[in-house]
Amino acid sequence: MTAPPSPHVPTRTVVHLMRHGEVHNPTGVLYGRLDGYHLSDLGREMAELVARHLETNDITVVVASPLERAQQTAAPIAATHGLTVRTDPRVVESANYFEGRQVSRKDLFHPSHWPKLLNPLKPSWGEPYEEIAARMLAAIDDARREAAGHEAVIVSHQLPVWTVRNKLEGRRLWHDPRRRECTLASLTSLTYLDGELESVAYSEPAAALLERASRSVGA
Repeated sequence: MTAPPSPHVPTRTVVHLMRHGEVHNPTGVLYGRLDGYHLSDLGREMAELVARHLETNDITVVVASPLERAQQTAAPIAATHGLTVRTDPRVVESANYFEGRQVSRKDLFHPSHWPKLLNPLKPSWGEPYEEIAARMLAAIDDARREAAGHEAVIVSHQLPVWTVRNKLEGRRLWHDPRRRECTLASLTSLTYLDGELESVAYSEPAAALLERASRSVGA
């Protein structure tokens, strides 16, 4: 007599998208992809706090943007789980015309910048939202496969994380930056069941430290 087939056991995988901690930015510029912008003392405290928060999670993969602030944020998480950080350029900060500038209203609306402000839906001043979403989705898919049945952490930046969340939840990609739900050192956690997205959750393990964060420009 042939034995009945074993029941299928669903594979549940979680990919946490983490925004890096606070950056040392005393001049308040939009630092974007510029070199030399590292975590502040508070940013390092945030990274350590989130590492402790995730200490008992079943994390088997840690990925980070190549930018220093993301690498520094990922390091304590990887160390806690005996892992190395895998660098993935697909989760880097978005390109932006205003990088390296202070971005007050006066600066933004100077006539010399008008050609870059023609289409906020794209946006015309930086990397198109659809391109950001596409590269993030590809990186998430690879991390999900690598961590199948476990958990992965991807340390990225505010705009890429928020853009791909909008894409996954079926919302428009253009948005008001002031309404992004993606604070410093926050986690946007994607749960997959057999490769299909089951849920999206948001949490702020470093919430107690946010009041001490500066209001300097950055991502």
